[in-house]
Amino acid sequence: EIHHGSVLIAAITSCTNTSNPSVMLAAGLLAKKAVERGLGVNPVVKASLAPGSRVVSDYLTRTGLQPFLHQLGFNLVGYGCTTCIGNSGPLAAPIEDAINKYDLVAASVLSGNRNFEARVHQSIKANFLMSPPLVVAFALAGRVDIDMTREALGKGKDGTPVYLKDLWPTMQEIRGLMQSALEPEVFRKLYRDFAGQNPKWNEIPSSAGDVYEWDANSTYIQEPPFFKNFSLQPGEIREIKGARPLGIFGDSVTTDHISTAGSIKKTSPAGKYLTDHGVTVPDFNSYGSRRGNDRVMTRGTFANVRIRNLMVPGIEGGVTKHMPEGTQMSIYDAAMKYQHDRVPLVVIAGQEYGTGSSRDWAAKGTALLGVKAIVARSFERIHRSNLVGMGVLPLQFKEGISARTLGLDGSEVFDVLGPGAGLKPQQDLTLRITRRDGSAQEVLVKCRIDTPIEI
Repeated sequence: EIHHGSVLIAAITSCTNTSNPSVMLAAGLLAKKAVERGLGVNPVVKASLAPGSRVVSDYLTRTGLQPFLHQLGFNLVGYGCTTCIGNSGPLAAPIEDAINKYDLVAASVLSGNRNFEARVHQSIKANFLMSPPLVVAFALAGRVDIDMTREALGKGKDGTPVYLKDLWPTMQEIRGLMQSALEPEVFRKLYRDFAGQNPKWNEIPSSAGDVYEWDANSTYIQEPPFFKNFSLQPGEIREIKGARPLGIFGDSVTTDHISTAGSIKKTSPAGKYLTDHGVTVPDFNSYGSRRGNDRVMTRGTFANVRIRNLMVPGIEGGVTKHMPEGTQMSIYDAAMKYQHDRVPLVVIAGQEYGTGSSRDWAAKGTALLGVKAIVARSFERIHRSNLVGMGVLPLQFKEGISARTLGLDGSEVFDVLGPGAGLKPQQDLTLRITRRDGSAQEVLVKCRIDTPIEI
């Protein structure tokens, strides 16, 4: 049985957090004390252990703590990225069905670095970052709506309540294990001959030579289109005329909303592309793993299941309206129709556009969709720079001006007037908005090309 706040994913993960032996040993000690008192983890909790180094497995085994983590479900799944990049894997089908049927706000607890919307898992809406021992504690509790200073994690084998303070390891316990667990020779042994200890790497077929041989049938790596018709001469700076809005978004649109990293839905444009190329759903993998293929990543741009396009109010996901007829379709399909008709595109947004991870595909995918300008109330620093690098013009509304104050609904046509050979950093430009009834309005926007070298 699951409810709002139920913990469904508990992951001890991340190369950075698991590189700290004190917190990893603390997690193992807490697991040991929990098992000895008779506590267990509810089977609905998908627990996993993915340290960034084999050294962690070595000292957890040598200290005798790994078996206790195993008994609580924290089995080793590998050494590398898991929940941080969306590699959480599927939930059991009955659990997924219950979440969708009752619109449950279920939770994940993880020792990773990222908890952006839909990053950890598309069906998990509440995601909490914490230390490895707290991941174990919340897995034992099975829910996040708990005050661990007053409420018990569960009942021991003798029927008495067990609290977090009963299980939390002391610094003396942790230090005692660290002195016996960490030896420089372990690092030398595990990393001296990495290729020899991992023969599978050497079995991966590869081509030789100075120039990479592109495989036209690969769904993982394709030759990117950025250098097709590439000229060593700078392009001409032009005004943007007759642009349609691909989306109108609110505040704090992250690079995860723009270029999602997690799992690929079967019904999404990227999912349909993979299916058409003979990839079965279990082999879809994630957007993050397929970022060497622009065909997948472009289809995944603005495809986050939690993104909200105000052109289609009340609907989550990468959906828009193709104008002027107003037909609802995926953002990718609409962009391709606009490209076919040679219609340039703009995106309208609020504050902090592009916040979060500075993922380059958030700018690359935007450019490949045919977006020529982003008009936002403010930009995150690195994403603004990435947009400029991909030839997408960042424009900033003046204070007090927004899509809401302008009454934009997506039916408008936009012109950006003023860009030309004499464009200066942070110069004011004119955004002309032509509405469905033919009326026009002009507002000043700041060109967020901030330096001469960017021009």
